[in-house]
Amino acid sequence: MSGRDGHGSGAGLPGDPPGGRRAVLVWGVGVAVYFVAVIFRTSLGVAGLDAADRFGVNASALSTFSILQLLVYAGMQIPVGLMVDRLGTKKVLTIGVLLFTLGQLGFALSPSYPMALASRALLGCGDAMTFISVLRLGTRWFPARRGPLVAQLAGLVGMAGNLVSTIVLARLLHGVGWTAAFAGSAAAGVVVLVLLLLFLKDHPEGHEPERSPELSASLEQGAPPSHAGAAFVRRQIAESWREPGTRLGMWVHFTTQFPAMVFLLLWGLPFLVEAQGLTRETAGELLTLVVASNMLVGLVYGQIIARHHAARAPLALGTIAVTATLWATTLVYPGDHAPMWLLVTLCTVLGACGPASMIGFDFARPANPPERQGTASGIVNMGGFVASMTTLFAVGVLLDATGDDYRIAFSSVFVLEALGVVQILRLKARTARRERERLVASRVEAVHVPA
Repeated sequence: MSGRDGHGSGAGLPGDPPGGRRAVLVWGVGVAVYFVAVIFRTSLGVAGLDAADRFGVNASALSTFSILQLLVYAGMQIPVGLMVDRLGTKKVLTIGVLLFTLGQLGFALSPSYPMALASRALLGCGDAMTFISVLRLGTRWFPARRGPLVAQLAGLVGMAGNLVSTIVLARLLHGVGWTAAFAGSAAAGVVVLVLLLLFLKDHPEGHEPERSPELSASLEQGAPPSHAGAAFVRRQIAESWREPGTRLGMWVHFTTQFPAMVFLLLWGLPFLVEAQGLTRETAGELLTLVVASNMLVGLVYGQIIARHHAARAPLALGTIAVTATLWATTLVYPGDHAPMWLLVTLCTVLGACGPASMIGFDFARPANPPERQGTASGIVNMGGFVASMTTLFAVGVLLDATGDDYRIAFSSVFVLEALGVVQILRLKARTARRERERLVASRVEAVHVPA
């Protein structure tokens, strides 16, 4: 494999997974679970106005649904990463499917705001277990050189789930009503649970992951399993965080993901309807455009990064710059409403945010050994959801404080983008230096390995 891949020697590494049809099948089952999780996660985005009417809540209380869901999701990322590293993908995904399906069903049947909140928290807990598991599944079944493309494809399928919630669930909601739409969608969780139990395997035969040397040594020395496990957890987190690539990945994810997430998850539809004067149908079409753009850009970004690893930082920073420019242009445009061409351009550019956030994992992946991939991915994935949660809350509070002035409320986007860019620029050179050092070390080691 070409060295420009940036992941070492790829297929030449002993023990590198073979890929193939079996890998696609097993990985496809994991991705199907993630697909359903995203449908459930984003279902509130098309039901925000309906939820406000159903539970009689204002903008701040409405944003609490998504904030709580993302708070649970973000808080679970490191624990889930540790669980994946210790328990394996199949067990963690099974727990996740059970939780997010119960959460979606509970949301359908909730008679009150507090019960609906609890259901969204349960959903967020299950949802938190899906994406990191799917990333781990990809690294266990496909060669390392396929890592960026496999990760982008997983994100693309997730956005297809967003598309389903935007188009299908929105129509069901206004056709059959709240309870039938949400309860009916919960059946998808049962379907993927059956597929998961029947077909998913953690790794190919002959590619079993090695247990952490530190954990094995602690157990062999007679340490109680609980003490050995606690030491393992502390070491996993500390060593993952010590790598600048992990921290850079987290800040890339933090800065790129949240503008589109906030738009799709809750505030996009109200902004387009109430602030821009569009019909719900037209607003739904623009939300669909964000998703479609995401899917197309994801394929392009994945191919570029797989071939030119040095393009990671320019793609991430370029996406941030263009997103900020389009948001600023939309918010300061003179008159009561921005023109349609500008809203279309904004939604098209927002579609690049998801694929750009996936670049964060491409910084963390080469910085950590296989036995730490779940933990490192959890740290990275936490970034974007913390930013999304913060912005969802800020927009809701500012809307209530300013009498629904969306221009002021959405200006909070720029604060988090500025913070993230500063951190990315601070860590970029350090990460590049560490990657060069690892590349030189791997070449020296390869030279000294006897034939």
